[in-house]
Amino acid sequence: MIEASHSDRRAAVADSDTAGDDGDRGQHRPGPGGGLPMGRPFGVPVYVSPSWFLVAALITWVFGGQLDRVLPDLGLLRYLVALFFAIAFYGSVLVHELAHTVAALRFKLPVRRIRLQFFGGVSEIEKESETPGREFVLAFVGPLLSLVLAGLFYAGMQAVDPGTVPGVLLAGLMISNLIVAAFNLLPGLPLDGGRMLRAVVWGITGKPMAGTVAAAWVGRALAVAVLLGLPVLTQTGLLGNAPADTVGMDTVMDALLAAILAAIIWTGAGNSLRMARLREHLPELRARTLTRRALPVPADTPLSEALRRANEAGARALVVVDGHGEPTALVRESAIAAVPEHRRPWVTAGTLAQDLTDGMRLSAALEGEQLLDALRTTPATEYLVVEETGAVYGVLATTDVEQAFVRAMARPSA
Repeated sequence: MIEASHSDRRAAVADSDTAGDDGDRGQHRPGPGGGLPMGRPFGVPVYVSPSWFLVAALITWVFGGQLDRVLPDLGLLRYLVALFFAIAFYGSVLVHELAHTVAALRFKLPVRRIRLQFFGGVSEIEKESETPGREFVLAFVGPLLSLVLAGLFYAGMQAVDPGTVPGVLLAGLMISNLIVAAFNLLPGLPLDGGRMLRAVVWGITGKPMAGTVAAAWVGRALAVAVLLGLPVLTQTGLLGNAPADTVGMDTVMDALLAAILAAIIWTGAGNSLRMARLREHLPELRARTLTRRALPVPADTPLSEALRRANEAGARALVVVDGHGEPTALVRESAIAAVPEHRRPWVTAGTLAQDLTDGMRLSAALEGEQLLDALRTTPATEYLVVEETGAVYGVLATTDVEQAFVRAMARPSA
């Protein structure tokens, strides 16, 4: 099982997930990303992805087959026991994720949510660790808790008969938690070990980006190793199983599993690189430098006249003002483009305007992550940018921010 412990969701301006998603507390309503809400430990919402049910069914089927060989007297009850194992195993994954969450909250890093999904879980931590030491601790606590759980299950095995249902369940949970811990300690992103490697390189070089690049490329190498090596290990008997003499369904399943794991690791490593580049270039996004000069016009001004005045003034946006000169609405660029030129003398600017809300007024001092947060909080096509004194600075178009973001991401990292 693969478990990606840490996900920075501060991505593009057009991210459809908003902070309001976390307020969904309905017991049967889909959560963000299609998951079902399962509770809020430590105030952090936990969601179960629909893909979890597929994996739970697969675990139930596979583990049930193993129980038939170990405890043949169970009959069909073995699948009920196997289902309990699947639930208990994902409970262990949740504990692993809660370790990351508690550490993040201890470091005052906001945690958006925890999701249990295909091949594990993810704690969506919204901000970067401030120091490499904190990054290392934040990554290490997950595998550490998995090792602690494995130790607890091993201790429980000493108190029961190994040939009983409790004995088999405890043994299975001990082994599965050892596998989770060992796999996540591999030194490649997006695994916990990759974040630990990133922290070490960051600490040595003083550059977070250098740590990310190193850990991401190790992660890609791990993906290739899993793709090529896992089927070899399972088919040659090097993992303790009997070697396969012919190519059968088990061989196909091993190859499919290896391909899925490799794809997840490779994609996660690439996403980590992309997010690191995003964070590196975020300070380049400044409201003051991206804002268009705006022309104030009364609501009853014909569109053709308003555009003529704007062209003369060198303005690229129109702000509707009241009789006292106070801005009340923004004329949408898309609405202007939709009006044929011959109709513009007969259409007033006010009919094309969107009323201003509090969220559509942005400070000219906003930049980087704070600017993107403001845009995501109140989605709109245009925003009024104001100085600290309340004076109008201009209009910020979302398209301009997106284009600046793309240009920044296209430039090589320093």
